[in-house]
Amino acid sequence: QVQLVESGGGLVQPGGSLRLSCAASGLAFSNYAMGWFRQAPGKEREFVAAISRSSIRTYYADSVKGRFTISRDNAENTVYLQMNSLKPEDTAVYFCAAKYLVLATTTRDYDAWGQGTQVTVSS
Repeated sequence: QVQLVESGGGLVQPGGSLRLSCAASGLAFSNYAMGWFRQAPGKEREFVAAISRSSIRTYYADSVKGRFTISRDNAENTVYLQMNSLKPEDTAVYFCAAKYLVLATTTRDYDAWGQGTQVTVSS
């Protein structure tokens, strides 16, 4: 059974940083592209960042480009999202997701999802 477990969320002031982690189990992690998505109250889930199986390719939403960095450790079956220069509009529940083989940026293409971790950016 595939499990994705996010951690690292919390309350942070504007301009601060957080590092999210997503631990995967029940799948051959190195065969999956990984993505981060977020969903704010009353809004649809949106793409944040994605990384290919071997970390060669990464993609970012324009809204986070230059501030967020996605990375992965295939030996630890973990994907990370380093978030810097956080803004109040980054407040959302952040989800990690796994997609077999090929990287994607749309929610419908992903095969498995975590339960999410809350990130709140507020002074």
